[in-house]
Amino acid sequence: MPRYRLLVEYDGTPFVGWQRQDNGASVQGVLEHAAARLCGGTAIAVYAAGRTDAGVHALGQVAHLDLPREYGADTVRDALNFHLKPHPVTVVTAERVTDAFHARFSATGRSYLYRIFSRRSAPALDRHRTWWVPVDLNVEAMAAGARQLLGHHDFTTFRASECQAQSPVKTLDRLDIVRQGDEIHIVAEARSFLHHQVRNMVGTLKLVGDGRWTPDDVGRALAARDRSRGGPTAPAGGLYLTGVSYRAG
Repeated sequence: MPRYRLLVEYDGTPFVGWQRQDNGASVQGVLEHAAARLCGGTAIAVYAAGRTDAGVHALGQVAHLDLPREYGADTVRDALNFHLKPHPVTVVTAERVTDAFHARFSATGRSYLYRIFSRRSAPALDRHRTWWVPVDLNVEAMAAGARQLLGHHDFTTFRASECQAQSPVKTLDRLDIVRQGDEIHIVAEARSFLHHQVRNMVGTLKLVGDGRWTPDDVGRALAARDRSRGGPTAPAGGLYLTGVSYRAG
């Protein structure tokens, strides 16, 4: 069966998350429905690089599927997009790949963006796409706190209780914080992340930004290896999966 790699973007607001569930619409579910329509009703499984949570968005999700016969890559893209209407999900590109490619297991890195809207007045257009914090945050202090998290660590403090990863040890390659107008952008990169790791790190760094924590408090929280010693979980709506990397060839 020919395999196709998909680059997918979506607004996660109306979905229960990427993964197919019984309690509501999922991104995986609507993509599989669209693929079945393309294939005349044949059930098609779609696999993703990352299982984003309810309300989390994607600009660079990567998925793959196997189809019962060969189609042109542009036909796959356009047909899926036609059958995805009216859901806020778009297949940006489709390409034929070998059976050795797997969206999740072949991935060598993942990138996320978190958007904080730091202004007294609430956003009108990005209400479900940012975390509105109506106070001025100290970006320099947040960046100093973020540096405490870089590298190879036990991230238990920033791990959700329902996380199914075998180990809490991860290597955080990048955690940059910059202000862009009324927004603060937090960019995180690693080979993989624990469940809620990015949102828990952002919630902790927000405490530094509003002056309730010092940057060194972040390091102490990390060293405690205790979720109760970390900050709150930032809202899902500010988080975006922006890219997935793979080895060349």
